[in-house]
Amino acid sequence: MKTDDNTLARAASDGDTAAFATLIERQYDRLFRLCFRLTGSRTEAEDLCQDICAALPGKLRGFRAEASFTTWVYRVCVNAAHDRRRRAATHANAAKGWGAWELNRRAADDDTAEALDWLSQAMRSLPDDLRDTLALVLDDITHREAGEILNVSEGTISWRISEAKKHLAALRQQEETP
Repeated sequence: MKTDDNTLARAASDGDTAAFATLIERQYDRLFRLCFRLTGSRTEAEDLCQDICAALPGKLRGFRAEASFTTWVYRVCVNAAHDRRRRAATHANAAKGWGAWELNRRAADDDTAEALDWLSQAMRSLPDDLRDTLALVLDDITHREAGEILNVSEGTISWRISEAKKHLAALRQQEETP
């Protein structure tokens, strides 16, 4: 009989390392996909996913099983991505003025790096709330579950998806117009 994720999470929060290893084995690929969609960069996604996995044993103590473990861990992931973006913005603001050269160098490196597929690039241009919502829905999360993860109503999720589609369609139109 296969043990469900909620039971494994409770056991892992009590120190069961085998339960924790099983949880990570089951959830890692999903977490990585979501991290990739949230960051738009494989390297950033790898770093973010590793940070989440490293912090997860301590965070499991807060898992109350009010939602499925997947919903809970997705919320942890979205929060970690938000924290990373805030830190990046703080660093970027600190670099203004004296760090312009470094920012230009990084921009040039980004221009020469291997291009991501069109959707990944387009998602990076979406506002954070639309990107987060779209990333969750693209990972087969229902609108209800996405609402729980993002702490908004199901209707808000539907509206955000509609707005994201409009934004992506406009980007596609711009690219196709000579």
